[in-house]
Amino acid sequence: MEDETHSIPCRLRYTAESVTSRVIVVLPAYNEEANIGSLLRTILHRLTEAQPDFSVIVVDDGSSDGTARILDDLRAQMPLTVERHARNQGLGATIRDGLKLASDSAGARDIIVTMDADESHDPGLMLRMVQMIHQGYDVVIASRYQPGSQVLGLSTTRVVVSWLASRFMRVLFPIPGVTDYTCGYRAYAAASLKQAYQRYGEEFVNQPGFQCMVDLLLKLRRMPLRFGEVPMVLRYDLKRGSSKMRIFRTAANTLRLLLIRKLEK
Repeated sequence: MEDETHSIPCRLRYTAESVTSRVIVVLPAYNEEANIGSLLRTILHRLTEAQPDFSVIVVDDGSSDGTARILDDLRAQMPLTVERHARNQGLGATIRDGLKLASDSAGARDIIVTMDADESHDPGLMLRMVQMIHQGYDVVIASRYQPGSQVLGLSTTRVVVSWLASRFMRVLFPIPGVTDYTCGYRAYAAASLKQAYQRYGEEFVNQPGFQCMVDLLLKLRRMPLRFGEVPMVLRYDLKRGSSKMRIFRTAANTLRLLLIRKLEK
């Protein structure tokens, strides 16, 4: 039986004034030579003054373009760790390895942020998400469904399918404070992720594809955590290169996952 409690756990609550924390940014990347350099330079610019104690982990998922060369060039300019897969394994394995590396290296008061490497997520929004973790949230999601959000550059089919999926998930697995179950732009209190790894072990991130982001929330909802969201402007119009997502395959895999998780209750 799942623990449906969503109250704030009895642990130290962060405040921006009293706690110095490190931000660890995790980026899954596959053939992102057109985007990764510009994104990392923007992260460096945004965080250097506002959050000087930060680092970036890029998991290069077997890229066959110039992604590796660009990452090597940027290592001398910023606190950057690169983990490489010899072959492409998919988003699930990339998030699995990135989150584990970040969680293992993080202190209890640190904050771990995941975001896409294709420049569709604005790094500037990270500062608001980090602030909310300091204010007492355990997981903060950049949402396409909060007032003030916008989606630019996606087809009507993608927008409608995503909206319907969001409504379905909210009915099937309600999480107070959450409307966007699939967006990969999230901030996590490192202490909460460490608790999740203690609870689930290697099974915490075990889905192979894009549905891994949904499964992370379904597992975290069983824990006494506080979830929140910020409105996001999704700039898919800024992305260069083709999409790695196959919308209908992803929808089918996610639906299969939801049914499995529902039957486990």
